Amino acid sequence: MAFLELKNVSKAYGDGAARTSVLNDINLAVEEGEFVAIVGFSGSGKTTLISAMAGLITPDSGEVLLKGVPVAGPGPDRGVVFQSYSLMPWLTVYGNVALAVGSAFKGLSKKDRDAKVRHYIDMVGLTHAIDRRPAELSGGMRQRVAVARALAMSPEILLLDEPLSALDALTRAKLQDEIERIWEDDRKTVILITNDVDEALLLADRIIPLKPGPDATFGPAFKVDLPRPRDRGAMNHDPAFKKLRGEVTQYLMGVGMERGSEAEVVVELPKVAPITQSDPPPPAYREAAKSPIERNYVEFFRLEKVYPTPKGPLTVVESFDLKLRQGEFVSLIGHSGCGKSTVLSMTAGLTPISGGGIVLDGKEVDDAGPDRAVVFQAPSLMPWLTARENVALGVDRVYPHASEVERRDIIEYYLARVGLGDAMDKAASELSNGMKQRVGIARAFALSPKLLLLDEPFGMLDSLTRWELQEVLMEVWQRTEVTAVCVTHDVDEAILLGDRVVMMTNGPRATIGNIMNVDIPRPRSRKTLLEHPDYYAYREELLEFLEAYEGGADPAPQKTASGKTVENEEEEAA
Repeated sequence: MAFLELKNVSKAYGDGAARTSVLNDINLAVEEGEFVAIVGFSGSGKTTLISAMAGLITPDSGEVLLKGVPVAGPGPDRGVVFQSYSLMPWLTVYGNVALAVGSAFKGLSKKDRDAKVRHYIDMVGLTHAIDRRPAELSGGMRQRVAVARALAMSPEILLLDEPLSALDALTRAKLQDEIERIWEDDRKTVILITNDVDEALLLADRIIPLKPGPDATFGPAFKVDLPRPRDRGAMNHDPAFKKLRGEVTQYLMGVGMERGSEAEVVVELPKVAPITQSDPPPPAYREAAKSPIERNYVEFFRLEKVYPTPKGPLTVVESFDLKLRQGEFVSLIGHSGCGKSTVLSMTAGLTPISGGGIVLDGKEVDDAGPDRAVVFQAPSLMPWLTARENVALGVDRVYPHASEVERRDIIEYYLARVGLGDAMDKAASELSNGMKQRVGIARAFALSPKLLLLDEPFGMLDSLTRWELQEVLMEVWQRTEVTAVCVTHDVDEAILLGDRVVMMTNGPRATIGNIMNVDIPRPRSRKTLLEHPDYYAYREELLEFLEAYEGGADPAPQKTASGKTVENEEEEAA
């Protein structure tokens, strides 16, 4: 008898003509102690599937069995972590985890419950924030609280719905190792939904693709017959790993092609100039300038952000000095809570600057404006408007002199580029989280900004969509030469996208700790990146920096791979 079994499970939402079938005839048998990874696409019904396993929703037909007994509702025997964390905002980190421990272990002494709570908070690296409330935490830190809460309940089966997608690379690796350790020690049954093929290969016994809906079904299972424990570095040189990784990726790309005819661009981009595109400065200005605008197109000088707190001023970012060339792409990486998003928000004009300043194209940034397009991890769309109408809000403002046809072509071009060619007229409220993010990315591209600001833009997307949109971003960047800054937790993404990778130290008082030049020819692809002889050296340098700052550490200033100090590297780049 299987430990967890799904028999002919189907689930639909809505009534009549508006009824949408999400899952259709899902069958799955999981043995006790097995680790199964389900790789799903955006909008494929992943959360519906995990909710059925957790007993949070009831299938329309079929049944979910746990140890042969039908699942009739949620229970402490199933530890669930969703992609979107749900914390009690009035409780501290300790209080949120203690709430779960208290409900699951009522028979334990107060001392033992306290020890359990503190153990799992320490395991996810939040001991330093144990007395903070969710509003005082970054998104990644909040998700770590959710993971600690689920693990602290010691459930029989762990149901993980992309729990690590919002975390920085080092914390994600640490929690992957902890999840595997729990599985090895206690042989807990684990169902992991992930958008990361490498994560699935690292952890799972089986990988099962969930094909896109409506009427989503399972694809063929891939057995992960790699010896344990699995070392990330060694796996990258293992022929069996590379072969299996290629098979899984090829299958997913094939499924993507079946669903992706709408991604083909059939609209040409009209040659119209946005209002943010100014004429070149006059010769006298260029001659009088100390440095050409092309070289110091974006300047951060002594940038600082201070927040008032009951205990006094809290300096989140200080002495952030950086210069970008026009058309340069910079990746910004660091641990959760180090101030990366704060820097981006100040650059966008959405957060007041406490000290120092930012200059873009010779003009100081003092407010928000269409010359800076922003894509945050969670897109802000008008839910009652369609995808087309959401993009049009920006296009109409930035291209007031273009004809209606030209504006329409701009909107359709970018929506098609991000794979929403057949969903342009769907309301944002009808789109999955991944599809909403694609609308946000299309909206940013359509503005033709002077500066593109990306805050974990692909963090919520499935692997295939993330790869596709990285390619789209690179294609648009190559064509427009737009200057860009991208905050990411993904070491591989930072290397793939960036001309330079700027590494931030831990907060508070976070600043630039290291800068790495990425000397890999463009255009780049994931395939050429992995084949480049310097790729693993770049990757190792980033991981070593992140490891040096693990757990709030503050090591001495480092040098780059070239042996130069950050300041010297910065001067040369400028």
